[in-house]
Amino acid sequence: MRHAPIKPALFQRNRERLRRLLLPNSLVVVNANDLLPTNADGLLPMVPNSDLFYLTGIEQEETILVMAPDATDERQREILFLRRPNPQLETWEGHKLTREEAQALSGIEEIRWLDEFPTVFHQLMCEVEHVYLNSNEHRRAVIEVQTRDARFIRQCQERYPLHSYHRLARLMHALRVVKSREEIDLIKKACRITRQGFLRAARKIRPGLKEMEIEAEFAHEFTRQGARFAYPPIIAAGRNSCVLHYIRNDAVCRKGEVVLLDVGACYANYNADLTRTLPVNGRFTRRQRQVYEAVLRVQRAMIRACVPGTLHKDWQKQAEALIQEELLRLGLLKPRDIRRQDPRNPALKRYFMHGLGHPLGLDVHDVGFMSEPFAPGWVLTVEPGIYIPEEGFGVRLENDVLVTEKEPVDLMADIPIEPDEIEELMSAARRTRSR
Repeated sequence: MRHAPIKPALFQRNRERLRRLLLPNSLVVVNANDLLPTNADGLLPMVPNSDLFYLTGIEQEETILVMAPDATDERQREILFLRRPNPQLETWEGHKLTREEAQALSGIEEIRWLDEFPTVFHQLMCEVEHVYLNSNEHRRAVIEVQTRDARFIRQCQERYPLHSYHRLARLMHALRVVKSREEIDLIKKACRITRQGFLRAARKIRPGLKEMEIEAEFAHEFTRQGARFAYPPIIAAGRNSCVLHYIRNDAVCRKGEVVLLDVGACYANYNADLTRTLPVNGRFTRRQRQVYEAVLRVQRAMIRACVPGTLHKDWQKQAEALIQEELLRLGLLKPRDIRRQDPRNPALKRYFMHGLGHPLGLDVHDVGFMSEPFAPGWVLTVEPGIYIPEEGFGVRLENDVLVTEKEPVDLMADIPIEPDEIEELMSAARRTRSR
């Protein structure tokens, strides 16, 4: 692993929190993600299963966690199953975890090899009444490929149809949305690495540079610090800044344009999510600054609104009301547009068509119940934007915010965002290059 070791106490506490939510005489099974194929004999890089990592700290393929808190045999109450290491596997794929290493990472004492799983699982299924199985229940997920979890669910229900089956995801969502101190520290680390990547990239931006060259600056900084991209980076110059999920990153940045950077680092599987909009030549035009300052005012207000008890839908409505005021001030909307609008498709959606923010953690769009009010320990992105295709540019600004019992904590407060700060950062870089 590239990141620094994480103390196993974090994962032990996470498992204990889950145990408290289980019905008596229950069994929990959590699988690693599949290794996904590309073409020929190619495979995509391993993406750890977020729930498995949350509960164990293990990132190795084919791993299975089994929890049966009321099992008769105490050794079967918490078991981690791993691929059995052997010299041939090590030659082709590299080192695999030993029992001792898995114990040290997870805090789980009972480590067994995968070939023992069928026997142990059958023994436990003959004892338990309730079975918690996992699935990806994110409301925005598009699931077209059958997962390891889905295959396992089908096999279990075919072989043991009379058990009482439950959705583990409902419990995991409730647990994961509230971040512990250790998790917040890891998110802060991802934010610090993101900041350093942003400063490095911002100092390089100039007319004639390709979007991909800016991406490379982030990649350099993230990689050297043991991090990776949290998601495909968006480096969008000119009209591309109006494309919400633009990832081609192959255009040339031109004088007079803005370039929108939506980039975050992932460190120890915890994510940051940053957006900044910069003038390619180092100075905002008058119009660009007007729009930029409008978006910044909304962002500042909505960061202050990240307080316990707030409902996501009300937070979104408040942001849209502020955006509407700014659009009127900018001349993009007229009062008659508001009077004549369809309430189901308000006029402001032409210029601000996405959500204000989302939970952040082990997933960029992290799990959690958005029908429930914000609570201390939630980490949210705050990312208003105004996009004006007819004028050839859009502005989005995004920071990551921790909800606390008192006032919200902006985890990206030290990353330049004021327009004067941005221009000074880029101006200083130009002076350095000209020497």
